[in-house]
Amino acid sequence: MKLSKKSRYGLRALIDLTINSRNGHVALKNIAERNDISPQYLEQVFASLRKADIVKSVKGPQGGYLLSREPEKITISEILEALEGNYLVEAEADQADHGSAVIQELIIDKVNKQLGSMLSDITLHDLEKQFLTYNDYEQDMYYI
Repeated sequence: MKLSKKSRYGLRALIDLTINSRNGHVALKNIAERNDISPQYLEQVFASLRKADIVKSVKGPQGGYLLSREPEKITISEILEALEGNYLVEAEADQADHGSAVIQELIIDKVNKQLGSMLSDITLHDLEKQFLTYNDYEQDMYYI
C-alpha cells in the first residue's frame, strides 16, 4: 500500500481543519497556505471529503469548512476510503492455481484484515493530538 499525494494532503489538511475550526469554519485558502498545498488541488480533495460526509462547507464570501462530526468519530480508514476508494492490497487476479490461492489466503487477506483494523482504530483526533505534541515540542526547543 502506498498513500497517494491526495491522501497525504487530505490528512494534513484535515489535521489543520481540526485544530483551526474550534472557533468556527476555516477558509480553504488558509488551509492551503499553511500547508503549502495548491488551493485548486485542495478543492478537489475537499470535494471527496464532502461527498463522504467528513467535512461540510459553509457558503458565502466568508465561507469555509467544518468537520461534519467530532474528530474522535472520524477514522483514518474512512478518510482514506473517501480519498482513495479501496486502499487495501489488491486480490490475486487469478486464483486458479494453488500458489495464488495460498498467497491470497495467507498474505493478502491477512494484511488487509490487519490494515483495516489498524486504520479503523486511529481517529482524526489521534492525529490532532500527535501533531500538537510535536508542535509543543518544537516550541519548547531552546537554541543558542
